[in-house]
Amino acid sequence: MRPVLCCALIATLFGAASPSRGDEATVTYKSIAPDTALDLAKSALATCRGHGYQVSVVVLDRFGQTLVLLRDRFAGLPASTTANDKAYTALSFHLSSGEFAKSIQSGKLSAGLSALPHIVTLAGGLVIEAGGNVLGAVGVAGAPGGDKDEECAQTGLDSIRDKLDF
Repeated sequence: MRPVLCCALIATLFGAASPSRGDEATVTYKSIAPDTALDLAKSALATCRGHGYQVSVVVLDRFGQTLVLLRDRFAGLPASTTANDKAYTALSFHLSSGEFAKSIQSGKLSAGLSALPHIVTLAGGLVIEAGGNVLGAVGVAGAPGGDKDEECAQTGLDSIRDKLDF
């Protein structure tokens, strides 16, 4: 094969594999920063403590990786795992774990979804969003009821809202 034709063929092949115009070769995303996640978790823990609840608080980044896990000294044995799974559920479905539970109960979502690993149908997990971006999720477990867990999570989220809005 002549060198010019060979080069043209190679350029054509690689051109077909490269991103088309308008596609990005790299991705830019936003995620909650570890220090902000820690502030959120501390606020949620303090709120629950103030109500007399011993809880665990987990903050996940947008990819479901743990940034912070705080466990109060008398939180129940399953609290940390449950807090993680509440955050994971919220992050996975882009709605609070309490709303996810209601959607399962009402039949809006398939009950089979609740059988997936790390998915729970308990309130206490919230998505962390700002500027139309999902930044992560927070989960709280250990209070006497998911509604109380969610209240602590929401207080933690509210405490960092000014750092997230952009």
